[in-house]
Amino acid sequence: MRVAPYVFILPFILSFLIFYLYPILSTFVMSFQQVYPGQVEFIGWTNYGKLNNPEFKVALQNSARYTVYTIALLIPIPLLLAVLLNIGNRKLNSLYRSILYVPSLVSIVVAGTIMRLLLASSSKSIVNTIAAVFGAEPRQWLLGGPTQAMLLLLILALWRWVGVNIIYFLSGLQNIPEELYEAADIDGASGLQKLWRITIPLLKRTTIFVTTISIFGGFAMFEESFILWAGKPSPNNVGLTIVGHLYNKGFQEGEMGMASAIGIVLLIIVFTLSVSLLKIFSFFAEEGKR
Repeated sequence: MRVAPYVFILPFILSFLIFYLYPILSTFVMSFQQVYPGQVEFIGWTNYGKLNNPEFKVALQNSARYTVYTIALLIPIPLLLAVLLNIGNRKLNSLYRSILYVPSLVSIVVAGTIMRLLLASSSKSIVNTIAAVFGAEPRQWLLGGPTQAMLLLLILALWRWVGVNIIYFLSGLQNIPEELYEAADIDGASGLQKLWRITIPLLKRTTIFVTTISIFGGFAMFEESFILWAGKPSPNNVGLTIVGHLYNKGFQEGEMGMASAIGIVLLIIVFTLSVSLLKIFSFFAEEGKR
């Protein structure tokens, strides 16, 4: 009977060892190597030294900026929408939830391709056709400058992930006792006061979770920019991210050792930020009290 629990968790342990731990350890070892077809040479910290270049710094800045912007958008907007969807007509709210969640089911390749076609430079593209109705000249929406390029990336992220974060916040709202709102109503609290004094504080754990996965998603962004600009440079290279730089080094330039070093640095950045966030909000202390 004592063996049974280990048998049940064996699939998880095996999948973790094969698909997570082994690739991380293999990548860590490869980051100290120069890899050629059929030949491997240990070169110490050379690959990490090569990271001190302008291209990597631009990629790091772009990833950090994109992560900050997405967190600034994908926390308050889904939170407010979840609060609104949690009240009112339940049948209509179920429909709105489904509509908002559907974009997350669409492949990023499909979503990016559709957006690229909508914003094509041709005067016959849908956006330029609509703009022409209002007397505007056709524009190169995808090549309009770094600010516009970042805005397009954020619109794509907002469209795709708002529904997912709404689901997280809605599940958090279900755990808030109704008695607290009833007591606030008796005390004459306004809707804004209930949101600020009850809802937001009691959604702290959900907000921490959403922020943590947003950090991971922000630094892992690659497909969006790759699809939007068809693998070509974006305006002022604003679409170049750490993962994009890793892809260029590993699969286009064949420097698998340096690509592994970039991956390890990315892992350290995301891990450090996530643990720091949990530490700042005393997440581990709350877990210990449970």
